[in-house]
Parts: sequence; structure tokens; C-alpha cells
Amino acid sequence: MKKRAPTRQGSLRERIPRSEDASMQFSMDERIEDCLLTIGALEYVVWTTLITNTKYLSGLLTLDYSLKKHKSKYPLVALYTDAFPAEGHAALEARGIPKQRIEYLLPKNGKDYSADPRFYDCWSKLTPFSLVEYERVVQLDSDMLVTQNMDELMEIELDPPSMAGKGKRVFAAGHACVCNPLKKPHYPKDWIPSNCAFTSQHSTPDLAQTTAPSPEVGPLGFMNGGLQVVNPSRAVYDLILAHLESDAVIDMDFADQSLLSDLFRGCWVPLPYIYNALKTLRWEGVHAEIWRDDKVKNVHYILAPKPWDEVDEEGNNISKDPTHAWWVSANKERLALEKKEGVKVDGF
Repeated sequence: MKKRAPTRQGSLRERIPRSEDASMQFSMDERIEDCLLTIGALEYVVWTTLITNTKYLSGLLTLDYSLKKHKSKYPLVALYTDAFPAEGHAALEARGIPKQRIEYLLPKNGKDYSADPRFYDCWSKLTPFSLVEYERVVQLDSDMLVTQNMDELMEIELDPPSMAGKGKRVFAAGHACVCNPLKKPHYPKDWIPSNCAFTSQHSTPDLAQTTAPSPEVGPLGFMNGGLQVVNPSRAVYDLILAHLESDAVIDMDFADQSLLSDLFRGCWVPLPYIYNALKTLRWEGVHAEIWRDDKVKNVHYILAPKPWDEVDEEGNNISKDPTHAWWVSANKERLALEKKEGVKVDGF
């Protein structure tokens, strides 16, 4: 039996965001109808996001807000590990965000990520492949901001679980940008613009808004793990776990996305950049040729600093990156809405 998304105790009406501001208004009747459909008649499909500490909690809360603002029919479920602290749980519960405990994944003989410690947590982003209580999971990183409805990701054709990872559409994801615009010295030497799949679209920017390059266009065939569209499968997850325990992981520079790119090479569905719009793509000298602000559906704030790291004491944006201002604006909307709804101020 498929599992319904975890829900907060209390009346549904209490859990629906409300706003007197027309630009932020979520129709109460529509939201109740959508939620009832989501946990009832619709297939068991969810957005998920990993949370292991409170450093990304503001990001998660604003991600949840942005999904609701753009009227997604599906709930965001926070996948937490045992390290997630009590104040984090309280913040999720105060806002009615469903949560689900998962095991912390870490290979026994993994690579040393001391130059990029964030990758230790990233192995746990493989967990959605195991969540067979759901029919469709779309995993999102907590440092994302939804700017348009993208519920169509729940309808993308993928291989059914019965194919056990032997098909050509095991999961869907966006390409990684392998340009290394910050020239990080520990990145692979072949991470250069000429090997980047997005470079192939510079001459066809209109096409780039709706069609992704084939994974074979870039010689590395590398996906970005920030957004993964998955039909959970025990057999596929067993393949992942076996690879996780192999000697191959010692050389995996980018944790989960290295594993998936290696294990399922040529067997994943590439998505247009608009669904996982890495903020660096917009930069001049990277892939500004294809970026269109009005087409992007989901911004991914990769690398440091994060938008919530570049605000003043009053929460105003102080970043020079225009995309950070978008997140700050959405975060202010969230905080204003929470104030109206009587959510206790907790610093997140």
C-alpha cells in the first residue's frame, strides 16, 4: 500500500497559508481542495528535500513557501536525519511541513571531502530511490527557489520500478555545469567549458528553454543532483547501495551525482536548465547566452555564499548577485505571511 505524505496533527484549515495581500493570496478553498486531492485521490507523489542541520533551514522554509505560492498540488516532505536538532523539528512543526526520518548514508571507503565538506551529506540525497511507499518523488535541494509551477515533473515518463534499473529512463535530472567558473583547484581538470553540455546550446537559446542537450553531447555525461525525478524502486536502490559500497566511490568527486552519473550513464532523462537553473549559468562568461529570467522555473543557489548569508540585520539583500535578491524577496513574503498567521518568530 502506497504511503500518504506525512501530515501535521490538527485541522487542515489551520495548516493552509493565508494572506490578505492579493499578490500572495492562496485561495483557501483551492488550497483545501488541492491538499485533499494530494493526500487522497491523486497518486502518492511528493516533493522531498534533505535536511541534516539548521544551516539550510531558512532555505527549506522558503522553498516550501515558493512551492505553495505557485500552487503546487503536492506537498514538500522534509527528509531529516538523526543529527537534525530539536529547534529544527519545532520550526517544521510550527509551519505544518511534513517530515520523515531517513538513515544517514555514507560509504565505508569514501573520498576525502575536507575541501568541500558539504558532499558528506549529499550521499543521503540518494534515499528517494528507496521510498517505495510513494509512486513518484521529486527531490529538491533546500537551496532552491521555485519561481513558476513545475508540477509537470510529476508526469514525466520514467521506467517503471519493474524494470529494475535496466531501462534508459531510470530517473530525470538536469545537467551539471562543468565549467568550474570559480576555478576551484580540487575540481577535476576536465571540468572546462568545452566539455559542458550547456555550451552546446549557446547558438540555440530558444531551444534551451524547452529541450535539454543529450547526455552524450558533453563527454562527461554528468548530472546535477539538486533535482532528481524518481520512481522509487527497491531494485534500483539495491544497485545504488552496491555501488556505494564498491571501491569506485573512492574516486567520486561529487558524491551522489558522481555515483548516479557513473552507474546509470546514458540511462537518465535530461531536463532543460529551467528546472534546475544553477545560479552560475546566468553569469557572463558562463552560460548567460541561454538564461532567460522569465523562463526559469526553479533557481538553484549552488556554491557559497547562500542568499540567506548575504542579508543585513533587517533581512535586506546585500548581495551583488541579482538572483539572491529574488530569494530575499520571497523570504520576506514568507516571514510576513507567517507573522499574519501567528507563527512564532524563531530566527528561521
